[in-house]
Amino acid sequence: MPIPHPILRFRRPAVLLAVVLVGGTWGYVLIQHWDVLDSFFMTLITVSTVGYQEVHPLSPAGRVFTSVLIVGGVGTMLYAFGLFAQLLGEGQLGAWRRERDVAHRINALREHFIICGYGRIGTRIALELDRERIAQIVIDNNSEAVGRLRHEGRLFIEGDAASEDVLREAGIDRARGLICAVDADERAVYVTLAARALRRDLYIIARAGQPASLRRLELAGANRVLSPYRMAGHRMAEMALRPAVVEVMDSLQAGGGEIGVEEMVVPDGSPIVGRTLESSDLLGPGTARVLALRRRDGTLHVSPTATLPLQAGDLVVVLGSAQEIDRTVRALA
Repeated sequence: MPIPHPILRFRRPAVLLAVVLVGGTWGYVLIQHWDVLDSFFMTLITVSTVGYQEVHPLSPAGRVFTSVLIVGGVGTMLYAFGLFAQLLGEGQLGAWRRERDVAHRINALREHFIICGYGRIGTRIALELDRERIAQIVIDNNSEAVGRLRHEGRLFIEGDAASEDVLREAGIDRARGLICAVDADERAVYVTLAARALRRDLYIIARAGQPASLRRLELAGANRVLSPYRMAGHRMAEMALRPAVVEVMDSLQAGGGEIGVEEMVVPDGSPIVGRTLESSDLLGPGTARVLALRRRDGTLHVSPTATLPLQAGDLVVVLGSAQEIDRTVRALA
C-alpha cells in the first residue's frame, strides 16, 4: 500500500489551528468590539506566545477569553510539534522519499521483465537477468523474500502478483515479458490469467510444479511452461549421455567465449521484409550464421535456405562473434 505524503498527517492540526485563529478573531470582535485586523493580530500573538503587549486593554471577559485561547492555541501547537517529532522519529519522511524514488524508477522502466515470486527459482532468474544486464522488477508479498529484496537493493513491489493493480504498477503495459516463478501452481494460474487479461501480446513464462499443471498454465495464457523437475531430469540425462555437447551449448549460451548464440526479431516496417535471406545481406561476409528461423505462426525452419523470404515478426537465431552478431542486428533494422 502506498505511503501517504507525510504532510497529510498535519491536516487535523492545521484545521484545529484555523478554527482557533478564526474563533479567536471573532471572539475579540464580539467581546472587545475591536476591528478584525486588531482582533486577528491579538489572536496570533496569543496563540504563538511571542510575548507582545496587548493591542488594547482587555476587559475581564476578554481576559477570560484570552486564557481559553492560550490553552487551545498552545495545545494545538504542541499537537503539531508532537506529530512532527513522531514523523522524524519513525522515519516516515525517509520512507516516503524512498517509495517516491522507487515509483520514479518503476515509471522509467521500458522493455523490462516482471518476475513474480522471489523464491529459489525467482532469485536465480534475477541473477541471470543481472548477468545479461536486463531491466527487471520483482513482485512478492512473502516477508522473507521482501527482506532479501530490500537487502539486495532490488527494484520490487510488495504485493499479490495476481492483482491487476499490482501488475499495472509494475509497468506490465511497457514490459518485455513476465516470468511467473511462484511456488504454488494455483497461484501461477491466477497470475497468468491476470497478466494475459491485461496484455494479449505479452510473452509469459510460467513454472509448473506438477505435470498436470502444464496444460492448465497453457490454457491460462502462458507462452511457455517449464517444469523444474522435468528440466533437471532432462539436463542430467543429457550430461550423462552427451557431456561434450552440453558443455559446448552452455559455453555458447553463456557467451563467455568468442562465439555466442543470439536471437532477434525482424521488426515491423523493416526494409528487409519480403526479401530473401540472401538479398537481405544476412548471409553476407562478416555476418553471423543463421541457425534457424521461426515464423509468428510457430513454423520452424532449421538451417534455412538462402531463398527463404523474411516476414515481419520472424525470430532469427544466429551464431557468431559479437562483431558478427552486431552486423546482423544492423542488417535487420
